Amino acid sequence: MNKIFTTLLMALGLVAVSCAQPRQKMENKAKQDKNIVVAYFSATGNTAAVAKTLAAVTGGTLYEITPQQKYTDKDLDWNDSTSRSSVEMHDQKARPKLKADDADIADCSIVFLGYPIWWDEAPRVVNSFIESHDLKGKTIIPFATSGGSSIVNSVRVLKKTYPSLRWQEGRLLNHESDDYIKDWAESAIGE
Repeated sequence: MNKIFTTLLMALGLVAVSCAQPRQKMENKAKQDKNIVVAYFSATGNTAAVAKTLAAVTGGTLYEITPQQKYTDKDLDWNDSTSRSSVEMHDQKARPKLKADDADIADCSIVFLGYPIWWDEAPRVVNSFIESHDLKGKTIIPFATSGGSSIVNSVRVLKKTYPSLRWQEGRLLNHESDDYIKDWAESAIGE
């Protein structure tokens, strides 16, 4: 009786292992087929930290949106109406120049687009990135960090500005755990 029970347990174990391997291969293939890019702009490092976590948990390619002229603390002083960021955000048509743009997004199907919230919107350098790439047909999933604003208005403005793009609802990711970011990302890409 013990031999039969042991043999049965061994057989079930082999079946479980053989079923798990194709499933894992399918999950890896699903991630590869999606060709994910995590493009982000970060002036102070908060959004960069989230983007790095997001790229790690999705297997996506990390790409930093880098302005030609880096933002200084003085540029970011939102209390100063003459600061660079204030001037840009008050001009709907401002498009800061990007540093050499080598983002390889032609073959990706999903772009996680990250940014800090400035004046309840995405910084204008994000517009520069969007307008310098062909994003039609790609799923764009915004994420943001903020000291006090939600992501809602920034996504609304992006959708209104670029209505032909395929937008998903975004998520504010302030101080979230890696597991939280992973769960959100998987639900956002439909895994």
